[in-house]
Amino acid sequence: MENPHPVAVIEIGSTGIRLLLIEYNNAGEWRILDQSGKPVALGRDVFTSGAVSRESFLECLSVLQGFKEQLGAWGIQKEDVHIIATSAVRAARNRDIITDRLSRETGLKIAIIEGIEENRLVYLAVRFAIKNNLPQFWRSNSMILDVGGGSTEIMLLRRGKMVAAHSLKLGTILIDQKVRQGTGSDRFTERYLNENVHNAQDFLNEEMDLSNIRTLAATGSDAQQAARQIGKTLNERCKIITRDDFFRFVKSVENYSVEDCVRRLGIPFVDAEGFVPGLVIYRTFMERLAAEELAVPEVSIREGYLISLVRGIDRKLQDDFYSQVIASALNLGRKYHFDEAHNRHVTELCLALFDALTKEHGMGEHERMLLEIAALLHDIGMFIRSSRHQLHGQYIVTNSEIFGLKQEELDIIGNVIRYHRDELPSPAHIEYIALQREERMIVLKIAAILRIADAMDRSHLQRIGDLVIEKREETLIIRSGGSNQLDKENSVTAERRYGYSDFPLEQMGLKEKADLFQDVFGYKVILI
Repeated sequence: MENPHPVAVIEIGSTGIRLLLIEYNNAGEWRILDQSGKPVALGRDVFTSGAVSRESFLECLSVLQGFKEQLGAWGIQKEDVHIIATSAVRAARNRDIITDRLSRETGLKIAIIEGIEENRLVYLAVRFAIKNNLPQFWRSNSMILDVGGGSTEIMLLRRGKMVAAHSLKLGTILIDQKVRQGTGSDRFTERYLNENVHNAQDFLNEEMDLSNIRTLAATGSDAQQAARQIGKTLNERCKIITRDDFFRFVKSVENYSVEDCVRRLGIPFVDAEGFVPGLVIYRTFMERLAAEELAVPEVSIREGYLISLVRGIDRKLQDDFYSQVIASALNLGRKYHFDEAHNRHVTELCLALFDALTKEHGMGEHERMLLEIAALLHDIGMFIRSSRHQLHGQYIVTNSEIFGLKQEELDIIGNVIRYHRDELPSPAHIEYIALQREERMIVLKIAAILRIADAMDRSHLQRIGDLVIEKREETLIIRSGGSNQLDKENSVTAERRYGYSDFPLEQMGLKEKADLFQDVFGYKVILI
């Protein structure tokens, strides 16, 4: 491998701490150099007492120091080491204290991955592992299911496009804690599992008929352990288990103790504790689906993080991810019965303006995506009430899950939606002031563009399109593709000549909503 670049990811999970070290080159080729795992019962601490104990903290510190030495032997620099923490640390009431102390002691930064962010990373890993070796996964309705110690990540795809993504507080350690608090009997365990999984299924069934799902991809360690026992190889990173084989296997092991799993199946103790509950969750889901096979990618959130970090690995994968974010946003809009024709048209106008004003706004591809989502959902609050629907829209978006977006990004989009009509940002608006300064500037720029685009479809008739945009000193002249040749006279004469007769509602809307755009970009806007 020419010009290799090493990079390591350490995951602090509910049952242990795991290391993955790879090297990649500029051609996008990569290979695993080293991987390790050490058990640490963080999840049992947090889901019992609500906090990481001193003993578990010291265990974490010891493991991380050991991994640091291990990476040092490979000559890995600390800037190439990334530590992520998932559900256990995320749920701990002392999370900030713990991550700060670990960072200071090791000299390494720790990022806490939120639930919806886990979905994004799991998807990237699954997409990378399956590739094109399982075409039915992308052509029919599918589910990605990742059962962990403290949470379960679920994604629903309709013909390869994201319908919904959810992070549920349903994990093997949480289940074990509830069972311990109950009678501890097999019947209680089965009833508790069924009730919780069935509740989750009923919730998901509102977004997609689960009985129409043809393929299930399972990425949790429990499914991976089962695949090593009975799976058949699909490719170097994925195995397949038939429905019948999986059900038979689960039935054969569902009464195994932890010691049985270790002794009979050779499963490491750190994975054996949640092995049977994890398999029962997968089985309970699969019973509701029409899937005839279980795809088990041999990947984890660590691979997903590396793919996200090293964007040169697969550009097509990144483009696919972008399309999945947009598909998830569209499905959120449909859930709340938005005016899809209007919202899509406003989105097209927004993106045309964004692309024409690259020099003026100085934003990049990520901000363009945020604008696209805000435009698609800007009227979603109409579902609640037309009056002050911008506030209702902000509430819906900031309290929803859109695949691939962090809460901070949802907060930005929510603020943009709030300011797409009427009021302007104010120091009295808590949700706006709570943003970082850079985020507030993004809101101002994106909202300014959205206000102009929304005004140009005030009639909701999609009359204006194929924009031709000309910048003249302090004036931005916008001509719809349906108009005559762009007037070559100065902007004042152009406005007088064309007047407002062709697009009266849109012209009126621009007069009312162009103020923020003029403040942010310095242009007076004229539609001709």
